[in-house]
Amino acid sequence: MDPVAGVPEVESFFHADTGTFTHVVYDREGGAAAIVDPVLDYDAAAARTSTTSVDDVLAFVRAHRLSVEWILETHAHADHLSAGGVLRERLGARLAIGRGITRVQAHFGALFGLGGEVPADGSQFDRLFDDGDAFRIGGCEARVIATPGHTVDGVTYLVGDAAFVGDTLFAPDVGTARADFPGADAAQLHASLQRILALPAGTRLFLCHDYPVQGRSPIAHTSIADERARNPHLAGSVDAPAYIAMRRARDAQLPVPRLLLPALQVNIRGGRLPAPDANGIRYLRLPLDAL
Repeated sequence: MDPVAGVPEVESFFHADTGTFTHVVYDREGGAAAIVDPVLDYDAAAARTSTTSVDDVLAFVRAHRLSVEWILETHAHADHLSAGGVLRERLGARLAIGRGITRVQAHFGALFGLGGEVPADGSQFDRLFDDGDAFRIGGCEARVIATPGHTVDGVTYLVGDAAFVGDTLFAPDVGTARADFPGADAAQLHASLQRILALPAGTRLFLCHDYPVQGRSPIAHTSIADERARNPHLAGSVDAPAYIAMRRARDAQLPVPRLLLPALQVNIRGGRLPAPDANGIRYLRLPLDAL
């Protein structure tokens, strides 16, 4: 697979509460930028949102005189609330995600009993990307690689020599994504991982999450070589049947993500909160005994 033109600058912001990285990818100082996987702060105990993390990203954008053209979601996240809606409103940038979001919306719209409140047509986003779609971030060419498996809507954004892989791949000492969400598939995930590892050897792999082992700091990006050599789920000759068996056994032991229920209600709306009721308060729904 040929690399795309341009070597972008990338600044990464770590959200410790959810282990999430937000990346600002830009072509030059004073140039064009995209924000990948932004986080809306959420205090689950108080059901209170805030924009501290967004404000940090925006301070960087202003300091470097960047024009944000895109807000890019790698998938509908189950572990944090997206700030895509907040940033779209503040910046006027286009909000984009993979076309598979419509299937995620259909499933979780039904689970939460949202009816027509959240149409399962992706209209909450400005662009739905398909595999192979190309776009630009200023002087950098970008391409979309469909990488489903963890979720049905998963995509990787290849911007110059930088690949933003979402949850598909973690740091070499952590492993790879789970594949037990609705629409997820371990065989698809294995195939998606092979697509990522087939990228040019010099590709920088920017992670959406890191869960550091004791004694090291969070890692924002890794390399093809490190993942091939050290990732416990990929190193050696792990063929598809072996990977699928490992993934299914491991996933059966994993808990439900802490913020899955609030996160997906917001994220299928394009990172927007529900409309307020007549009393001015916004409400999320909890489907009891349904998971």
